[in-house]
Amino acid sequence: MLDTLDRRIVAALERDARVSFGDLAEEVGLSKTPCWKRVKALEDAGVIRGYSTRIDPAAIGFDIEAFIQVSIDFEVSDAFEAAVKKHPLIRRCYATTGEADYLLQIVTVDMRALDRMLRVELSRLPGVRRTVTSMAMREIKGDISFADAAAHALRG
Repeated sequence: MLDTLDRRIVAALERDARVSFGDLAEEVGLSKTPCWKRVKALEDAGVIRGYSTRIDPAAIGFDIEAFIQVSIDFEVSDAFEAAVKKHPLIRRCYATTGEADYLLQIVTVDMRALDRMLRVELSRLPGVRRTVTSMAMREIKGDISFADAAAHALRG
């Protein structure tokens, strides 16, 4: 469980992962070295899994975003998951409960590319029996602050 300082560090890094250690330390009320040690401990513990840049898919030509429910033959689930991890258009994949076994989030450049993805690529992944596709019309909420979510949960 994170203490108050760790939550403040995580919140600051969620807002700006490029912040200098000096600025981060000042923001959370620590000196530079203890702040760096806390960040390193959060990294070592797996709380911070890495640093990345958020890209707007539409700005680089990916105008179609879809969610695909996939039902598979479970004896090949490991092969299916391995193939999903390698596919460059699959942004996220979740094992789910309910009617489908997995939920995929994918991006494509247009409807023709989506059709090809569904008919030629996804249908040929190991064990795929059935897919149901829903198109994203627009994004309402795309991200959360896990620091804010943790604070909310702790109030519960």
